Amino acid sequence: MNLIEITDINDPRLDAFVRTTERELRTCNAPEEGLFMAESAYVICLALSKGYEPVEMLVEKGRLEIEAAPVMEAIAKNCGQATADSIPVYVAEHELVMNMRGYALVRGLWMTMKRKPVVTVEEFCRGKKRIAVMVDVVNPANVGAIIRSAAALGMDGVLLTHAAVDPLTRRASRVSMGTVFQIPWVQASLEESDGLDLVKRLNSYGFKTVAMALTDDSTSVDNDEIRSNDKLAVLLGTEGTGLPKDVISACDYRVMIPMYHGVDSLNVVAAGAVCFWELMKNT
Repeated sequence: MNLIEITDINDPRLDAFVRTTERELRTCNAPEEGLFMAESAYVICLALSKGYEPVEMLVEKGRLEIEAAPVMEAIAKNCGQATADSIPVYVAEHELVMNMRGYALVRGLWMTMKRKPVVTVEEFCRGKKRIAVMVDVVNPANVGAIIRSAAALGMDGVLLTHAAVDPLTRRASRVSMGTVFQIPWVQASLEESDGLDLVKRLNSYGFKTVAMALTDDSTSVDNDEIRSNDKLAVLLGTEGTGLPKDVISACDYRVMIPMYHGVDSLNVVAAGAVCFWELMKNT
């Protein structure tokens, strides 16, 4: 293990962990060469098992044996012993690490990792029959939880518009419990993200589009006609405002979840989970 002790938070070797925003990590050099920050041994080991490449790690000194050791084993297994021997592992005392802005509530282990090459929406949709589509969902906790539900309930992939939160942000990946590395997903380019154009694109790829929206013509989500379609794309909007009206109108179906006790709606995470479960039945 290439251990490097850090005693000063201003050490330039900590720039990626302390002074670089997640957006800056994502856009460093060309997009396909961008980085992201993963945190906790569990999440990092999942990412390694799915082919993500490590760059450097920061760990609290007291967590070397408990958390860093299994991560290094995972690097050796998935990337080779040479990588495990050479990757920089910065070690710092708890008091120094806890001064890192925005990191006070998470476990004391972080790793920068390489992103995978960007693919187009068309390439992503090939071979898939059930996808979740997040239209401008901007809450990272919601993005992570929806991806976790989509993975657990059998969806084939998740598509996010350009304005949605990046699933590889620390909070989204943490809330997803690492499922951002277990289910295929893609974030559309700005050009691919216009709502009406996106619906047309999905239709041209053979998908029937399903808007989760409460409208006069919404049908119950447990609809056998909808389920019988070979390919379905479920569109979910951001918490509060939901999907744009023109996008709702452009979709092939509009679905709702029957409510009781005067409740008018569920949050987008719970609604998405119910919809995924119902639409995956008999597939």
